Amino acid sequence: MKLARWMVGGALACCLVFGQNALAQGNSEGHGHGKGHDKHGDDEGDNDQGYYHGHEKDIHNWYGEHSGNLPPGLARKDRLPPGLEKQLVRRNTLPPGLQNKIQPCPPELVRYLPPPPPDCANVLIGGHIVLLNRRTNVVVDFVHVELF
Repeated sequence: MKLARWMVGGALACCLVFGQNALAQGNSEGHGHGKGHDKHGDDEGDNDQGYYHGHEKDIHNWYGEHSGNLPPGLARKDRLPPGLEKQLVRRNTLPPGLQNKIQPCPPELVRYLPPPPPDCANVLIGGHIVLLNRRTNVVVDFVHVELF
């Protein structure tokens, strides 16, 4: 009887020691609820391809054909300063400083894009095509037109 108690006690002690060690390893990768430095780093390594993935060549071709007569929002004078461009983040609400820079996406460019999800629209903001949820002002996806 004493041997059985010692075995159960030893097994519980092992579970406690090794279980806490496993939990500590899981949190050391930055996936906890702390105020980590890389809070938006998960966006860069996502496996989901994004809304505009696969349409970059079509957008680039359209941009090349219309480079002499670009609509407001894509012209060089409409580019965002670096401080505002950093505020354009996927899955975040569009800040007020960018909300007043929204331009409609031209219909001939919309034809190259997949249909937007419900409550969303393709808009132009400072050289970017942005898929914006119009109801919540959340940036679903965006692509910088000139960079690809």
